[in-house]
Amino acid sequence: MKLNLGRNIPASIVVFLVALPLCMGVAMASGASVIQGILSGVIGGTVVGMLSGSHVSVSGPAAGLIVIVESAFLDLKQVDASNYLELFALVVFLAGIIQLLLGIVKLGNIADFIPVSVIKGMLAAIGIILILKQIPHLVGYDNDAIGEAEFFQKDGHNTFTELYYAFISITPLALIIGILGVFIQIFWDSKLMKNQNWKTYLPAPLIVVVAGVGINLASNSFFPDLTIQASHLVNIPSFGSATGSGFLGGFFQNFHTPFWMGISMPIIWKMAFVIAIIASIESLLSLEAGDKIDPQKRIAPPNRELFAQGVGNMLAGLIGALPITAVIVRTSANVNSGSTNRYSAIFHGFWLLLFVLFFPHVINLIPLSALASILIFVGYKLAKPALFKEQYHRGLNAFWPFLFTIVVILLTDLLVGITIGMVVGYMFVLRENYRESLTVVNEGQDFLFRFHSQTSFMSKSVLKKKLELVHPNGSVIFDFSNNVFVDNDLLDMIGDFQEYSQLQNINVQFKFHDDVQKERIFKRL
Repeated sequence: MKLNLGRNIPASIVVFLVALPLCMGVAMASGASVIQGILSGVIGGTVVGMLSGSHVSVSGPAAGLIVIVESAFLDLKQVDASNYLELFALVVFLAGIIQLLLGIVKLGNIADFIPVSVIKGMLAAIGIILILKQIPHLVGYDNDAIGEAEFFQKDGHNTFTELYYAFISITPLALIIGILGVFIQIFWDSKLMKNQNWKTYLPAPLIVVVAGVGINLASNSFFPDLTIQASHLVNIPSFGSATGSGFLGGFFQNFHTPFWMGISMPIIWKMAFVIAIIASIESLLSLEAGDKIDPQKRIAPPNRELFAQGVGNMLAGLIGALPITAVIVRTSANVNSGSTNRYSAIFHGFWLLLFVLFFPHVINLIPLSALASILIFVGYKLAKPALFKEQYHRGLNAFWPFLFTIVVILLTDLLVGITIGMVVGYMFVLRENYRESLTVVNEGQDFLFRFHSQTSFMSKSVLKKKLELVHPNGSVIFDFSNNVFVDNDLLDMIGDFQEYSQLQNINVQFKFHDDVQKERIFKRL
């Protein structure tokens, strides 16, 4: 595989700038330390990136696990308050082993049973959530963590009421930086810049961050009253000494190794299975979604992805990091920035480690509104109006599952939305099967029942109602010539009708495409 540094290095910088606030935000929203979130991002980028078979997928801590991690912390504190972080590390390690085993026994094809319209609904919902959740940070209102994605928030507000409080608490310079960041990305993405090859080496998110830092520093010199307060800047703790060793001096002090004595506790295994299953489902969904948006339409092996995620979570557990999944937001940023293979994901993990170790003071100059503008543009790419139009034109059987998935994810969470979307999708499948698997034509008392390729038990009601319309001395033709499968329930009904027809002088005939089919059908009647 070619590195193609010309595209993958800039793409990795974009993913790094998207991943940084999300790693921090997910950790803070979960009740964990910022370092735990960033360590997960490092492992997700480097280790999972190298082991995964996906060319575009990017892994790290995910918003979908926030509630589960937060709940696990609370429960483990009740079990052993002094070792709850080490017990949670054991949970993550065991979850990784379970995922690894799931990959080995080849249970990675779960996402194949999810309709495409639901996958696209998930993408659109995540995009809308990004936009709605980042608008408060864009205007300088930071009451909730920048990576938080829940509808009902810890401050008592919800996604929509938060917008109201944000717009009555605007920080002028934050708003200027945020809006400028959005316009820079729109300009970089415009037709005017389309053929400018040099922009590959200067990705828009990097320009947005540099501009945001520069404006705030200039304000500090010329308009100090407008300068953004430290609470609206990135805040990565430095654990080094006063000599400037950065994060390295206290780096290993922030690791939490598993408390192995807890392996006999049922609650540990219960949590491990919950995290393993939910993280696996979210990873497979993100993998499937990544394949959909990959310009080269490459298909990633799902069992290898489970194996890679399992190894990643085992390592995360060994050092006390948060659980890891494939994450569609980072994957989307990776694709949209022109990445050609997995090296951009791997490099982004190294950038996270490098800057947090040695340059936290540089990262801490970045206004959150600049990062929010980047995430909003990623959200727009995921939820473009064209996507809604495309799903609508595909028909209601695609549009309704798509729309239900979006609405439920917005109001609840990712997995509930996917589940409801699947239920709605399968309802339409059953409806279409009900309508199209059996055609009935009649003229007077002459009836033709034409069985299509696949005729399931869903057609029982139609068959029963139409057979009841056949009067004595009528005629019925059962046409199986185009049929491959017919459910036994229908054949039982036809067999009963045959007996009834002999008593009512009804002429019954059968049509088959060959003698083999005729023999097979009659054996089952």
